[in-house]
Amino acid sequence: MRINRLLVIGLLSYWVIGLAGCAKRDIKNIDSKGRNIICFGDSITFGYGVNPGEDYPSMLAKKLNVPVINAGIDGDTSIEALRRLEADVLSRDPLLVIVEFGGNDFLRNVPLETTVRIMREIVDSAQKKGAMVAIADISAGMFMRDYRVALREVAKEKGAIFIPSILSGIITNPSMKSDFLHPNVPGYKLVAENILRSIKPYLNKEIISKN
Repeated sequence: MRINRLLVIGLLSYWVIGLAGCAKRDIKNIDSKGRNIICFGDSITFGYGVNPGEDYPSMLAKKLNVPVINAGIDGDTSIEALRRLEADVLSRDPLLVIVEFGGNDFLRNVPLETTVRIMREIVDSAQKKGAMVAIADISAGMFMRDYRVALREVAKEKGAIFIPSILSGIITNPSMKSDFLHPNVPGYKLVAENILRSIKPYLNKEIISKN
């Protein structure tokens, strides 16, 4: 019985490792030679509600051995983001681009089809530049569920990393927010942790800080 149990455990471990390897190979530009991680987004990326240096890209930078650039602009929709993609992302030697848009599209009634089309264009452009891409989802439960479903499909289709529910543990917790939506300092720290958890398997060991 013990031998059979060990055999099952061994086979399961092999299966899990195999699945992880397949998933890693599915991500485009996994061997990216870029130098910078670019956080490309709206107010959640910008760090609305906290001081400079307390935003999630700054907190992410403390965990990594490569520069992390905050390319977030408060209030941006995906439409506005596309206009600044070249200057703020493609021209900055991206290793990984973390794309976080959709909240303002939702609030301003930008059609979901438009948001999805633009997100595809952003992902395509970053990948053509040789960068990995991660799509960050800000949905929570039924709130923006249709965006979560659509963006997950874009990530799968394009070979991008999908980071689900970066506001998990924040959106329903007033002690983690500076207003009805935006995180406070502990909230942005949690956002950084949520994002790092998803991108860490795709980064070289040299990139990940030991701190």
